[in-house]
Amino acid sequence: MLPRGIRNHNPLNIRKSKDQWKGMAEVQADRAFVQFKSLEWGWRAAFYLLTRTYYHKYRLYTIRAIVTRWAPPNENNTKAYIANVSRLTGIDPDEPLGIPSDRPSRWMALGIAMAIQENGMESLDYFAMLKGWDLCRQDVQSGQL
Repeated sequence: MLPRGIRNHNPLNIRKSKDQWKGMAEVQADRAFVQFKSLEWGWRAAFYLLTRTYYHKYRLYTIRAIVTRWAPPNENNTKAYIANVSRLTGIDPDEPLGIPSDRPSRWMALGIAMAIQENGMESLDYFAMLKGWDLCRQDVQSGQL
């Protein structure tokens, strides 16, 4: 059976909230996590959260700062999550990731490492991730959620 995040087309397991994401599936059968029409839309939402909300709004620039907010200690082994993401990306937990538009590969690596942490490696679709990045960058310019 596929991991929950992949079944939901939500590779970073974005929790349900009042937000109405582009690409959400019409039926939201999962009680806790958003379900998307395809992995591309799930990746788009993930990158929007990482680059617009976490980087621009909350001013979180490092793996440690981002993961601590994304996977708080009351719900996760945050220390292990940070260590794994840092190991997978090759980026020190306290090293600034850089501006998303200037350093896209670092932000894509962050997303992939977080998806591996959330779902494992076997079911990741890297082409969907790249399409999701493109969808996100198009919408960032127009300011769409």
